Amino acid sequence: MGGLDKSHLVIDGRTILDRQLRVLHDVVDHVVIVSSDTARFAEAGVPVVSDVIPGAGALGGIYTALTLTQTPVLVLACDMPYLTASFLRHVIASARDADIAVPRTADGYHPLCACYRPSCADPIRKRLDAGTLKVIDLFGDLHVRTIDPAEIAPFDPDGLLLLNINTPDDAIRAERGRDRAHSPQSS
Repeated sequence: MGGLDKSHLVIDGRTILDRQLRVLHDVVDHVVIVSSDTARFAEAGVPVVSDVIPGAGALGGIYTALTLTQTPVLVLACDMPYLTASFLRHVIASARDADIAVPRTADGYHPLCACYRPSCADPIRKRLDAGTLKVIDLFGDLHVRTIDPAEIAPFDPDGLLLLNINTPDDAIRAERGRDRAHSPQSS
């Protein structure tokens, strides 16, 4: 999206960040934003922390979150406007007997809508130290609980639950898809 701050995109009348914070406050006790640009989120109303290892991308952000607590960490990308509390509770519950619980759709894994247990911290740190930054490469090192499409389906009646807004077309799809899902013909 050309460097646009996707967390501040307005979908259905609210920013993605506002939508996510409302959902998260229904699901978890403590919400923290991890960012390389903390000033961007100064008005968010939750703690904002800098990456422990600058320039380490999403894997570095996950690691930073894990260093803040000894409990499982629910990780969300800032560009997913339609996540629901019920689905996120399911993701957290799915991590009870695994190091990571991650949804997988026909598009692949969604590692930035996943729950990471504290057992992930050391393997992530080793990857960061080695410069291996791709999040899904971590999955081979740990016990992963995949939340498959059939398991996701009851939480996703309109097919938008795990939509990432990465292009202008994605933003249009989000608006059009949600409009269709709530139109009288879709009932």
